[in-house]
Amino acid sequence: MKEKIKDKWKDLGPRVVSGVVLAVIGGSALIAGGVIFAGFLSICAGLMIWEVARMSGGAKARHVIFGVVAGALIFLETLMRVPGESVMLLGLAAALAYTGERDRIRLGAYAFFVLAACNAIWWLRVQSLPFALWLVVVVVTSDVLGYFAGKAIGGRKFWPSISPKKTWAGTIAGWIGAAVVGAFFAEPSPVSLVLFVGLSVLASFAGQMGDIVESALKRRAGVKDSSNLIPGHGGLLDRFDALMGAAMVLYLLLDLARNMGH
Repeated sequence: MKEKIKDKWKDLGPRVVSGVVLAVIGGSALIAGGVIFAGFLSICAGLMIWEVARMSGGAKARHVIFGVVAGALIFLETLMRVPGESVMLLGLAAALAYTGERDRIRLGAYAFFVLAACNAIWWLRVQSLPFALWLVVVVVTSDVLGYFAGKAIGGRKFWPSISPKKTWAGTIAGWIGAAVVGAFFAEPSPVSLVLFVGLSVLASFAGQMGDIVESALKRRAGVKDSSNLIPGHGGLLDRFDALMGAAMVLYLLLDLARNMGH
């Protein structure tokens, strides 16, 4: 019995250490903003595209080239606002799809999603540091509570054919945690409270769907983790898939609201 409990939580130590290191580095870059955050985001984008390229198969040298180009393009997109950058990002994703050996279309589309999500995260940071911090705290809280509730309670699986470890208990715990974070960040008014709690739960759900999508791609590629860059977590895609999903949904919602307001 003790051995089973020990096995259940065997990845907790590495996850905690890696999570703290990532939180310190990523949080510091987010607060600093400007060229520091642009550099951090560019490095993350490059490494994540490298991971996507690895899942597509083929020559290893090409994987590195895709990662370097992606990082450079995101830096140009975020900090320097080079004209036509979106076309270049789409071109990079298309090139990955064209040269990949397996699941080309899906992985090419996912590569473009990764790049677009990095831009969305940058845009949210530019709009408001507190708003960007709120989003990060929502996603992290949802992920942490989902992990512990899923491990401790177990029960029915959320989507067993794609993500066999994710449970309904962990999923709902993530929503509850997100709602609490939303209430904490809300201004002292009923409208603000309802708005932030609702957006927080939506962001949590979008993050969980981001995790599901990445899990589906990994399952098709026959890999457990996107890479082994982060002890206890796997790769950067495994760590940031939820944040990218949440950021993209919020970016699209805010962009829609802005356009409707004009």
